[in-house]
Amino acid sequence: MTAAPHSEVVKHSDVDERGGPASSDGAHRARQGALPLDEAREITARIATNIERVIEGKPDIVRLALVVMLAEGHLLIEDVPGVGKTKLAKALARSIDCSVRRLQFTPDLLPSDVTGVSVYNQDTRDFEFKPGAVFANLVVGDEINRASPKTQSALLECMEERQVTVDGTTYYLESPFMVVATQNPIEMEGTYPLPEAQRDRFTARVSMGYPDTRAELAMLSGHADHDPLEDLRPVSNAAEVRSIIAAVAGVFVSPAVSSYVVELVAATRRSSELRLGGSPRSSLQLLRSAKAVAALAGREYVLPDDVQQLVGPVLCHRVILTPEAQIARRAAIDVVADCVKRVPVPRDAPAASAGPVELHGRQGRIG
Repeated sequence: MTAAPHSEVVKHSDVDERGGPASSDGAHRARQGALPLDEAREITARIATNIERVIEGKPDIVRLALVVMLAEGHLLIEDVPGVGKTKLAKALARSIDCSVRRLQFTPDLLPSDVTGVSVYNQDTRDFEFKPGAVFANLVVGDEINRASPKTQSALLECMEERQVTVDGTTYYLESPFMVVATQNPIEMEGTYPLPEAQRDRFTARVSMGYPDTRAELAMLSGHADHDPLEDLRPVSNAAEVRSIIAAVAGVFVSPAVSSYVVELVAATRRSSELRLGGSPRSSLQLLRSAKAVAALAGREYVLPDDVQQLVGPVLCHRVILTPEAQIARRAAIDVVADCVKRVPVPRDAPAASAGPVELHGRQGRIG
């Protein structure tokens, strides 16, 4: 089986020039050439500043989006229509000179639209692979919960394994690879709730929320007659992002902090108010995200504080409340916060926080 040339996708993906399946060596270059942390902070600050030219008054959300990207994760943005979910995803995409594909999820979208499909070429008398929308560095999935569960599941393999298998042939995706998906709340008409397996693959979930008065006034004056997104230009590229990811991977995590992460997630599994607690995948992604937070702070080691400020965005969309907790109108963020309070902070970790824990789950506040 060979893959047909595709000017937009093949140029920026790891499907090789001969059109065959890409080698795994080409798909895992992110670990090479790590940047010094000071330089990595400078580049990420430049990206954040660029995004904030479009997204008014949401620095914490922008920072969390960068943390998820540097942790090699995926971001789920959930909120009501009109608060800037898609604009945040597009601003992040335009700030980095890399391949970007936007996919509008609708009820009639097919899995092959997401992953690609093999079609018969009468000239060559052979099947050719036409890459789908996931063959890009940054995939923007708009209103993901408007597609059927069958189509939603087409993202499972590529989000976890960074590869796509079609007709028995595996195609590796280029690094960096990130899915930024938006969704409307499940009570909105015409939506399909994401299954647990799909939600668990998103590193973090955030809610944009309504802007404050000053930010909304600034938006009116700056966006009324012109969309600043049109003027946004890349301030970094895929190679730099790969180098920053490699630097984040080298951040030190002490055994005490690793144990703290495990105990936090295990506490959600023991909670009597949760029918489903955090998965082992959530432990791994919580630790990776904490390393990214430490790197952006210019530290070469992770603190318990880095972990605590990410617990809400990383865990709350993965847990499921018991019927009794729902009847008592308990929110997932409150239950998770109680779990965090029951886990002692490691004393031998440097600068560990001994004060009360304040979680900012769906709002994504991380510092």
